Amino acid sequence: MKNLYKNILILILGIGSGFSFAQEIIKPTDYLSKEFHKDRREKLREALPNNSVAVFFANAERNRANDVDYVYHQDPDFYYLTGYSEPDAVLLVFKDAQKKTDGASYTEIIFVRPRDKHSELWYGRRLGDEGVKEKHALQEVFNNYKFRDYPMDFSKFDDILFNDFKNDVRDKARDDGDLYDLIIQFKGKVNYPSEDNTQLTPEPVVSNLDTHSLREIMGSLRGIKTPEEIILLKKAINISAIGQVEVMKAMHPGMSETEVQGIHEFVFKKYGAEYEGYPSIVGAGHNGCILHYVDNIKPEIDSKELILMDLGAEYHGYTADVTRTIPVNGKFSPEQKAIYELVLAAQTAAMAASTVGVSWQVPSKLARDIINQGLVDLGIIDSVSQRHTYYPHGLSHHIGLDVHDNGSREVFARGMVFTVEPGIYIPQDSKCDEKWWGIAVRIEDDVLIDENGKPVLLSGMAPRSVEEIEKLMVEPSILDKFVLPDLDEK
Repeated sequence: MKNLYKNILILILGIGSGFSFAQEIIKPTDYLSKEFHKDRREKLREALPNNSVAVFFANAERNRANDVDYVYHQDPDFYYLTGYSEPDAVLLVFKDAQKKTDGASYTEIIFVRPRDKHSELWYGRRLGDEGVKEKHALQEVFNNYKFRDYPMDFSKFDDILFNDFKNDVRDKARDDGDLYDLIIQFKGKVNYPSEDNTQLTPEPVVSNLDTHSLREIMGSLRGIKTPEEIILLKKAINISAIGQVEVMKAMHPGMSETEVQGIHEFVFKKYGAEYEGYPSIVGAGHNGCILHYVDNIKPEIDSKELILMDLGAEYHGYTADVTRTIPVNGKFSPEQKAIYELVLAAQTAAMAASTVGVSWQVPSKLARDIINQGLVDLGIIDSVSQRHTYYPHGLSHHIGLDVHDNGSREVFARGMVFTVEPGIYIPQDSKCDEKWWGIAVRIEDDVLIDENGKPVLLSGMAPRSVEEIEKLMVEPSILDKFVLPDLDEK
């Protein structure tokens, strides 16, 4: 009771004193360091063309419904360069040092959300300009409402690099420093063509505006992971693999897709992952043939079905991407096993072929050739050259701050972290024997090209072979004792 009175007193004093009582949230200590982000800005500066400036805007806040927004997620490029995770901000990185009126110079400047007592009462502490200086070590920091009148002559640059405005950005009518206004102010400063200078999306025609080069430059940086990034990626991947393991032990006929999704995501939270890196895909039977099936609402999974589970934990911004396909009753049927082992053979060969200096197309073609030949051998297609939709997607993509991360897909290089994910999907009414209908298999693993130029499997904690999966699925689960009451009873 004494603590309750103490907390109430602190609340009253905090509000009445004119100072925000909101305190710094206690967070984990293994985030990327401010030195990491500073180094990334230096690497960007080195890659910029002469006499240029790169401009980055924070991500927009997204409305879910009425007065409820989605949980905020920072723009990956913005976070990569700053570590700042609040909205309504703009960052400028200059190729060459800029002079201030007092003769001092700077190579970067950021405008951020100001402290606000009322908002912090509801949503938590903001850093403000002083907090950003201290925590993120940027050179020049101002509150965002000062961007409007900041004396920056953009016409002196040969190139202004930025990503064009494609997203829905809402105007907060009472906030002159929100993202909407920052964009409008920027467009006014660079003479961005628009009828009334308030449209957010017309294509620029001013000669020094470049909306294309920045993605390639950032891809060259983000596509090669530093040791600090690999530590976070490994944590996300291990958490995701543990989720697959726990579901394999807990799986039994009659479960719902939603329940399976919930087990995965419980494991994510249990081990400290803040979010899912993308909407979870849990498809049983024919639902597994829908590549991005995210409804996950089948109320009762049949014992004869496979269930395809494509989920990735996001840890400190870095996301894994791991898929396993398992038999609901714990035992693959002959047809399920044949398809599964064909996909596994394609994945194993493609993974081994993903070495430094090799074109991304080499393992992709190898996996497709193995699958096509296997489908012929099983009588599902007539020839290896037959067009079909049983393997309709690509083999690999980078992972990192995005699940489909930015990076070059020309040749494999040391420090790349990417997926290897072949699959076979045979929907109902396909032009083959109906014994194959409803079989959907994807096996997706996360791979690192190490310092020796070789592929290293990072998600191997989750079993991949038929024998390993079936063996694990007979083990008891701690969730076996988790009994739900009948929620329909009065």
